[in-house]
Amino acid sequence: MNRRKFLAGAAGIATGLGAMGSFSLPTFADTLADIKARNKLLVAIDLGSPPFGMSDANMQPTGSDVESARLLAADLGIPLEIVQVTSPNRVPFLLTNKADLVMASFSVNEERKKVIDFSDAYGVIQIVIAAPKSTQIKSLDDVVGKRLGTTRGSTNDKETTNQAKGAEMVRYDDDATLITALVSGQVGIMASSPQVMAAVNARRPNDPLEVKLVLKTNPYAIGVRKGDDALRGVLNEWIAKNLSNGKLGEIYLKYNGVPLPAELPKT
Repeated sequence: MNRRKFLAGAAGIATGLGAMGSFSLPTFADTLADIKARNKLLVAIDLGSPPFGMSDANMQPTGSDVESARLLAADLGIPLEIVQVTSPNRVPFLLTNKADLVMASFSVNEERKKVIDFSDAYGVIQIVIAAPKSTQIKSLDDVVGKRLGTTRGSTNDKETTNQAKGAEMVRYDDDATLITALVSGQVGIMASSPQVMAAVNARRPNDPLEVKLVLKTNPYAIGVRKGDDALRGVLNEWIAKNLSNGKLGEIYLKYNGVPLPAELPKT
């Protein structure tokens, strides 16, 4: 199937994607039309959330979400523009049209689904409580009265606040600030992801954190505005294709250090 046939309509998405190395944007939805008209894909990414989004030694964006967004833009044949966000403003940036979509370790939960829509999952992220080996935590009772560092407005924050009653939640504006706080000793216990824990341990190898409790395993997906079904359909086809050909799995393994599960939870 060639690009002209794909541009003919939605049917081309379902029938032709698997055989295509890249694909172009149809024109039957407002967001898709806007992307095509400006010839640029605006993707909201949190660059303070390693290994999903961060800056390399040359201060250039990198991470699994950055690389996934670049793959998406390349397949669409549209230049990528990264719209930098933090965990709390991912939804507001999407709802105010500052970005076409969000790829920012965006865990799917019922609260968010009330105001935005999600694509199919393209990865998973756990919510864990982690602390040094010397800190004894075997149940949620053991964190009562203790200070737990987390990222403000994240699913880690909300889930831990709901489950760890009696803990003192210390909230930071992004994962990068949380990591700095854990490395510097401002806070000794974290409520975040194994990926954040790995970033902390890379900078404090003599006293690494370890997972004490797993509170939840969440799928993460691409966030779009409510009712943006045409865009979501394109994204779901793209995810299915790149899970099948292994490209998204390679990106996940590269940055997370563990394989992507063979089956991802439904969103």
